[in-house]
Amino acid sequence: MRGLSPEARAGLAAALLCVGVLLFFWPGVAHYDTIAQYQQVVSGAYNDWHPPVMARLWSLFHALGWAGQGPMFVLQTMLGWTGLGLLAAALARGGARIAALAVLALGLWPPLLGWQALVVKDGQMAAALLAVTGLFAWCRLDAKRLGPIATSAVVALLAYALLVRANAVFAVAPLAVGLFAPWRWQAWRSKGLLIGAVTLAALALSPLINHRIFRAEPSGVAATQPIFDMAGIAHRAGPNAIPLLPAETWQRLEAERCVSSVLWDIFSIGKRCDFIQHGISGRPRQDIFAAWTRAIRDHPGAYLSHRLAHWNATMRWFVPWHFPQAVPQAESLPNEFGLGSPGHQVLAYDRFAGWLANSPLGAPILALAAALAVLALARPAQSAAHELAVPLALSAMAMECSFLFVSIASDWRYHLWSMLAAWLAAILLLTQPLPRRGARIALAGLALVAFTSLGARLGLPQVGDDYEALILRY
Repeated sequence: MRGLSPEARAGLAAALLCVGVLLFFWPGVAHYDTIAQYQQVVSGAYNDWHPPVMARLWSLFHALGWAGQGPMFVLQTMLGWTGLGLLAAALARGGARIAALAVLALGLWPPLLGWQALVVKDGQMAAALLAVTGLFAWCRLDAKRLGPIATSAVVALLAYALLVRANAVFAVAPLAVGLFAPWRWQAWRSKGLLIGAVTLAALALSPLINHRIFRAEPSGVAATQPIFDMAGIAHRAGPNAIPLLPAETWQRLEAERCVSSVLWDIFSIGKRCDFIQHGISGRPRQDIFAAWTRAIRDHPGAYLSHRLAHWNATMRWFVPWHFPQAVPQAESLPNEFGLGSPGHQVLAYDRFAGWLANSPLGAPILALAAALAVLALARPAQSAAHELAVPLALSAMAMECSFLFVSIASDWRYHLWSMLAAWLAAILLLTQPLPRRGARIALAGLALVAFTSLGARLGLPQVGDDYEALILRY
C-alpha cells in the first residue's frame, strides 16, 4: 500500500473491512421483522406493517433465484461501507488522516456493527444514508459538484431511505435539504420551512406510494400509536379520560398492570394485554384518531408525561444497565424458510457489543448531545467539512427529537442512523480548530449526559436484556 495515494488507501481499507464483515456475519441475522417480510416475499402478498419497498426490492433478488436474507445483507453492508469508504477517502485526500481513520473505526464500533448484521429496515435506512453521505463527501470536500450519475444515485437512495421506515422522513428531510442546498445559518428560516414542506409532503405521499404503487394491503399499523398513547393517558388521567372504550376496560388496564411507556407490544394480538386491541378492532379509523387527538387536547399533562417517559426509555438516559433490546441478536430466529445464522463467533462478539450498547457510551441521548454540540460549534461558511457536518447533525437531532411524539417502542436499533450521523458529524467538526470556550462547554455537556446516564445505570433496578423481560415487566 506504500505506493498508493492516501484516498486509495482509505478506500482499499474500507473495501477489505466490508469483505471481512460479510464473511464474519454471513449470511446475516434474521430478526422477527426479517422473517415477517420474507414471508411476504415468498407469498407475494404484501401489507404495510413493514415497509413494502424493502420487501418488493427483496422479491427481485428472490425472483432471480437468490433465496434467503443474503442479498439484502450484502446490499446494506456494501452500501454502508461504500459510504464510509468514500467519506474516509475524501478526508484522507484533504490531509485529515486521523479523521479518516476515525470514520472507519466508527464503522467497526461493535454496537453499530452488531446491529447492522441484522437484515431489517433500520440497517437498510442507515446504509442508504451512509452511501448518500459518502457520495456528497467525495465531491463536496473537494469543491466539486455531483455529476448526473451520482445525483441519480443519491435521489434513488434518499427515496429508498425515506420509504423504508415510517418515521425516516424526520431524518431524510433535513439531510437532503442540507446536502443539496449547502447550509448557511443566515438562511435558517427558509431552510427550516423547506424541511417542513418536504416532511409534510413525504408524510402525505408515503401511504399512497405504499398502497397504490407497491400494492400493499392496509394492516392497521397506523392505529398502534393512538392505542399506545391513549393507554398512557388513561393511566395518568383516569378511566373516564378516553370514552372510546368503557371505563371498565381502562380499569382492567390498571388491574392487570398493562401500563407501559416503553413499548406498544403488550397490546398487540396474542400478548397479555390484547383486550385493548380487541376492543378497538373494527372501529372506523377516523373514530380512533378523533378519540386520540381529543384525549391529547383534554389531558395535555397526562400525554406529555407519557411521551416524556417513553422518550427517556428510547433515548436510554435514566434507565438501568440491563435494559432490553440493546444486545444485538446473534442468531436468526427459528423459521420455516431456511433463513440461517452466522457462525458461533458472533455470539461472544454480540455479548460485548451489547455491554457497550447498554453503557452510557451507547446511549442515544449521548449521540443527541453530540449532534447539538456540532450545531452549536460548526462554521459551515468557513469549512467544507463543517458544511457537511451540519446536515448530518440536523438529521440526527430531528430523528431523535421525533421520538418525543412518534414512537411506540424503545429498541436500540431504531437509532442506528442517528448515532452514525451524530458521530460522523463530530468527526467532521474536529477536522478544524474550535473556539476553546465553546469546546469546553460542549465537553461539559457531554460529560453531564454521560455521568447522569452512568448514575442511573448503577442505581436503578435491572430489568433484563431480552424481549420477554420487557413484556413481563411492563
